[in-house]
Amino acid sequence: MDSNEREPAEEAVPPAPRVPGIAGLSTPYRVLAALALGAVAVAACTHLALVFLHVAPPNTVGKRHAETVDGWVYPEFEQNWKLFAPNPLQQNIAVEVRAQVRTAGDELVTTDWRDLSAEDAEAIRHSLLPSHTEQNELRRAWDFFTGSHDEDDKPNGERGELSERYLQRIAVARIARDHEGGRILRIQLRSATTAVAAPKWSDETTDTRTDYRELPWWTV
Repeated sequence: MDSNEREPAEEAVPPAPRVPGIAGLSTPYRVLAALALGAVAVAACTHLALVFLHVAPPNTVGKRHAETVDGWVYPEFEQNWKLFAPNPLQQNIAVEVRAQVRTAGDELVTTDWRDLSAEDAEAIRHSLLPSHTEQNELRRAWDFFTGSHDEDDKPNGERGELSERYLQRIAVARIARDHEGGRILRIQLRSATTAVAAPKWSDETTDTRTDYRELPWWTV
């Protein structure tokens, strides 16, 4: 054989294509992925079951586990079907907040009233996919508060106290970004209720003056 001749090189065998998805993982990672998916599925089914018991008509199972259902649903997942009632709301209710802030220069400042509802409305307007938070969080928190307090703004039991903490947490989170250099000491909320004016073709007269309901100052 001619010394210049070379034996043909062995053809390289291409690696086997990797199996996509969970099946392509090693055994330990497949086990972890399966456990994670199982946990998510159980959590989702549990959530749906508890919310279903909350909105379902009174039944034996719902009454037996009422405390567990209420503890899970309130306040974040509370359901409200008033939108489909025969008598829709005829008032615009805006929730406003102001705060006492200790500035970086150790000065005590009381801010102007800030319309949180107007900010939500502005975020929703012209948005193709408005978030659930912008549409419902503040409104439902205020409904939760008014439904669990008397006319003197005194809480009716534990749900009333829970609604105060929930509403306070939402308000502080909204205004905290504007006072990063200082410290928020107290906040005060109020509602501004204005009746929806009657349509032009109606003979009905409506008082459209704004009525305010101020809550006491809350220490943060």
